[in-house]
Amino acid sequence: MVELAHTTGSDMAVDIQAALADRFDTVLTADALEFVETLHQQFDDRRRALLDARAIRQRKLDGGEMPDFLEETADIRESRWQVAAPPPDLLDRRVEITGPVERKMMINALNSGARVFMADFEDSASPTWDNMIGGQVNLMDAVRRTIEYDAPDGREYRLNAEVATLMVRPRGWHLPEKHVLIDGAPVSGSLFDFGLYFFHNAAELLRRGSGPYFYLPKLESHLEARLWNDVFVAAQELLGLPRGTIRATVLIETVLAAFEMDEILYELKEHSSGLNAGRWDYQFSLIKKFRNRPEMLLPDRARVTMTVPFMKAYTDLLIKTCHLRGAHAMGGMAAFIPSRRDEEINRRAFAKVREDKELESRNGHDGTWVAHPDLVALATEVFDEVLGSDPNQISVQRTDVVPNAAALLDVSVPDGAITDGGVRMNVDVAIQYLASWLRGNGAAGIYNLMEDAATAEISRSQLWQWLHNDVTTVEGTPITAETIHRIADEELARMRDEFGEANFAIGRFDEARRLLEEVAINPEFPEFLTLPAYELIA
Repeated sequence: MVELAHTTGSDMAVDIQAALADRFDTVLTADALEFVETLHQQFDDRRRALLDARAIRQRKLDGGEMPDFLEETADIRESRWQVAAPPPDLLDRRVEITGPVERKMMINALNSGARVFMADFEDSASPTWDNMIGGQVNLMDAVRRTIEYDAPDGREYRLNAEVATLMVRPRGWHLPEKHVLIDGAPVSGSLFDFGLYFFHNAAELLRRGSGPYFYLPKLESHLEARLWNDVFVAAQELLGLPRGTIRATVLIETVLAAFEMDEILYELKEHSSGLNAGRWDYQFSLIKKFRNRPEMLLPDRARVTMTVPFMKAYTDLLIKTCHLRGAHAMGGMAAFIPSRRDEEINRRAFAKVREDKELESRNGHDGTWVAHPDLVALATEVFDEVLGSDPNQISVQRTDVVPNAAALLDVSVPDGAITDGGVRMNVDVAIQYLASWLRGNGAAGIYNLMEDAATAEISRSQLWQWLHNDVTTVEGTPITAETIHRIADEELARMRDEFGEANFAIGRFDEARRLLEEVAINPEFPEFLTLPAYELIA
């Protein structure tokens, strides 16, 4: 444990309850921690109040209230205004690649040919202390173009002359950083991740002709966006940087935020770089928010495509809203990982990726996300066909789209069904992913898909919803606690055979199974499974 007591007039102390590995001291300097402490003092009470407001809103939804567009902000939706013009290196975002702040992955992503790389402290990163602070070291090196990696097999990884523009996603407002206490309480993971990266790199990024660019996850209201904007203003003032230096893209990945897209852009107006359709977390949010409403059940997640009513309404409205305000409308993730052994898997998957990206580009998205470097060329080709030499299609105004609350909540799914196979897949993938997360890897390749925490969230929230609403599969299997126990037993036995006894023994699969059952069976529904999971990692 390291305690850093400040001498700048603060009566608080930063208490680091973890070891400092190699180069961690270059990140956790006294000045940087004082910067984070200042943000904590100014904004943590508001953060906690907004989290309390989420709980109050959930109780109203449980009581039958349905979301709608806000009467008190109608003037914002109806008036004419636009966000700040994008900086030059965020003008063309036709393909963005994402991944955790792991050193080799970062080099590969920056070299991938994508226009933007989003380095992730959130859903694709397991928030171990080493991952979080090691990630800050990696980002400092990436900004200064000194990042290198020498693999045990002798391969060397170095940056190309041309690399992607760097964006960073801090953790969501709900996640703490348990290893750093301020006045005895854990600091917000959001303020910690943002504060350290901004303090160490903002001026250097500006010197190099770029800037501190961010993705903001899991917002549920424009008031949460307002909090981020106030953090940005304070951070820029503390470091003597002009307002508007920071740019942030908000992931619209909660159903409540979909009703406040105009307002979210407005709150971040001088710092906004658009919105992104975070499709997987969006599905999780809809399941979570209406988990106690039997009329809002979703079928197997494989059947919830981008063309079902509520997903189409949400992405169409996102494009319309962004383009009306002069902002980028970013598409969702293609999570396929190419197989090195099975070309037939690749042929089918690449066809599906192309179809998905063609839908996004035709609808008006200005760019899209991929999870693997091998998908960059395909996604770029698809968007090149629509954009040509233009950097984006913000001029596409989607006047055909009319905001419609009922459409955003239309969960009908043609040919949708809850099947034995869907239940088993949820149990299987959730256990495999959670085991990977507990081992420190938040971006797990499972069945040729790059899975992150959103995958496990969909899986466990569907199991919880189906179980607590007395669902029976189309094959006639009641979804009960006993059903989930039985399937988990069967899947663990299969994993033990598939991975081998030695790998199974060190793989934390039993812990993952217990965690899944905790968050999928217990009457209390944890808002995020990463909160109880966080207690199980160092």
